[in-house]
Amino acid sequence: MLPPASTIGIVGGGQLGRMLAVAAARLGYRVHIYAPDADSPAAEVAADFTCAAYDDLAALGRFAATVDVATYEFENIPVATLDALGAVVPLHPSPRAIAVAQDRLAEKTFVADLGVRVAPWAAVDDRVGLDAAIARIGTPAILKTRRFGYDGKGQGRIATPADADAAWETIRAAPAVLEGHVAFDREYSVLLCRGQDGAVVTWDAPDNTHVDGILATSVVPATGIVAAQATEATAIATRIADALGYVGTLACEFFASADGPVFNEMAPRVHNSGHWTIEGARTSQFENHIRAVCGLPLGGTDTVHPRVEMHNLIGDQANAWDEILSDPTAHLHLYGKAEARPGRKMGHVTRLLD
Repeated sequence: MLPPASTIGIVGGGQLGRMLAVAAARLGYRVHIYAPDADSPAAEVAADFTCAAYDDLAALGRFAATVDVATYEFENIPVATLDALGAVVPLHPSPRAIAVAQDRLAEKTFVADLGVRVAPWAAVDDRVGLDAAIARIGTPAILKTRRFGYDGKGQGRIATPADADAAWETIRAAPAVLEGHVAFDREYSVLLCRGQDGAVVTWDAPDNTHVDGILATSVVPATGIVAAQATEATAIATRIADALGYVGTLACEFFASADGPVFNEMAPRVHNSGHWTIEGARTSQFENHIRAVCGLPLGGTDTVHPRVEMHNLIGDQANAWDEILSDPTAHLHLYGKAEARPGRKMGHVTRLLD
């Protein structure tokens, strides 16, 4: 176990790193952030900050020399960066997890090989391959880049085969995966944390609502079809974590279909749909992630209020901070971002309701 007053290195400087750093500080750890952006929100609450490119191996080496253990808060970090870091300091989760999650083709292959239900899909390497994939999968479908897609980015919708050219242009002819339509009632996620000893704790599965491809709300406890499928989905997520030898918080997103849970994607990190756990659970996803990477016992994950709602604040929605603070049920989290651009996550608010 890593004792308090040790230093945790976090690769990535966004809001997830910010909330991890706050959780680490509560447990008595120092945090050193490594990120390429000078205005990284996580750096504002950390003891140290290295501002350098992910491929700057000299800077990465200096960073590694200052930390006792490392983790990451963002899945689009080059695997080579994490391999180099993990060669000189303990790193959790392992680079294998991020290598799988970074590539939709690798992710779908890995999960399908575990016997998990996924949407019908086909790899697409070129424009001719897209036509072949449409003939095989059918329409409607979604064309998704294999890499660097999140919050609805890197996607093109195909209602009929005539939409293929436009979708191909939307993803800029990048290697992709075509996903067939899945009839589903709700979207939800499973969040778990796995310790270095293999122990797993899970939170209640939140019922998620997305707007324009971005998570808008997460609500626990879930009801209806999500509640009915949560146990099976949690078992699937645990199987994935065990197969990866995962350490830390993992999120798996699912569609609630008539056939049961359909795996959508995973995030090898703390996750937006778990923000409700800060006030709504006995131990948050952030604290348990810190506990896991430091080899500490994991905390309880039971929900501590009858109903918890987390609402993302996107773009100028964060400007209503004064109104939000006037609501006694609300817990406001702003991420310290200077510019409120459309589609940008500026903060979130969690409400504890009876």
